[in-house]
Amino acid sequence: MDDAVALMLAFGAREMELLAVTTVGGNVPVEKTARNARMLRQIAGRGDVPVFMGAERPLKRVLGTATDFHGPEGTGDLEPFEPDLPCADGHAADAIVDLVMSRPAKSVALAVLGPMTNLALALRKEPALAQRLGAVAVMGGARSEGGNITASAEFNIWADPEAAAEVLATGCEVVMFGLDATHQVRATEERIAAIEALGTAKSDAATAMLRFSQRVERTIVGWDASPLHDPCPVAWLLKPELFELAPCLIRVETDSELTRGHTAVEFREAVAGEPLRHRWATKADADGVFGLIGEKCA
Repeated sequence: MDDAVALMLAFGAREMELLAVTTVGGNVPVEKTARNARMLRQIAGRGDVPVFMGAERPLKRVLGTATDFHGPEGTGDLEPFEPDLPCADGHAADAIVDLVMSRPAKSVALAVLGPMTNLALALRKEPALAQRLGAVAVMGGARSEGGNITASAEFNIWADPEAAAEVLATGCEVVMFGLDATHQVRATEERIAAIEALGTAKSDAATAMLRFSQRVERTIVGWDASPLHDPCPVAWLLKPELFELAPCLIRVETDSELTRGHTAVEFREAVAGEPLRHRWATKADADGVFGLIGEKCA
C-alpha cells in the first residue's frame, strides 16, 4: 500500500527525472509487483517511464510475502487490471547498471522501497556501480522501534537480509529510513481526507491504498493511524529538509533465524571500528510528507 503511494509521489514529481521503476518479489510475487507498478504508471499517466521486472526471489532464501497487509494482489481495495503497456525488455538489475553507468557519476539516485535484491545483483554485475551511484535512499530496518515482521526486523530487510548486507558492505551512499522514522509518519483520518478531497486519478488511487492500510492496521495491529513507510525515501529525495539524519554504520544479521534481518545501527565510530559511512533517519516531518504527497497527487 505504502509502495503504491510512494510511486504516485514519484510519478507526480515532474521536477525529478524519473528514469525507471524496477520491481522485485516482496509483498507479493514479482509478476504481480510488475503488473501493479504498470497499473499505477497508467493511472498516473506516466507511460514515458519504463518498468523493469527484476528478481523473483531473494538471493538465498524462499520468497516470503506480506499479503495480510497488502491484499492477495498487492493492491488492497484497488481492483487489479491488465495495463496497456508491457514491462520494458531486460532484467531490472541490468537496467540499473545501464542507467547509472551511462550517466555522470553521482547524478543518479536510487529509492529502494522493497528488498535490495535487484541492487545487490546489479552490484555483483558491475562493482563500480557503488562509486557511480548517488544517494541510495532505502526504506528498511529498525532500531529503537523494534521490528514489524519479527521482534527486531523490518520486513524489507528480513525478506532478503543477504542482499541488504551485501549492499551495505559496499561504498554505496546508503541513507536508511527505518521504522524509527517511518512510524512518525501516520496516515490519520484528517491527512487521508485531504488527499481524497483532491479528486484526481492519482489521489483516488492513493486514497484507496491509504484506506485499506488504515483498516488493516486497525484490525491486525490495533493502531488507529497506519504508518506510511515507503514514501519517506522519495520525499527525502524531493525535500531533504523534511528529515533529520545521523551518521552511522549499519550491519545486517544473516546467520541467526531468531534475529534474521536485524539491523545493527551504530552511531559511535570508536565502537564501529570504521568510518560511519551510512546515514539513519531519526526524525520525520509528517505534515510535510503528507503535504508533499498531496501536492504531487493533485
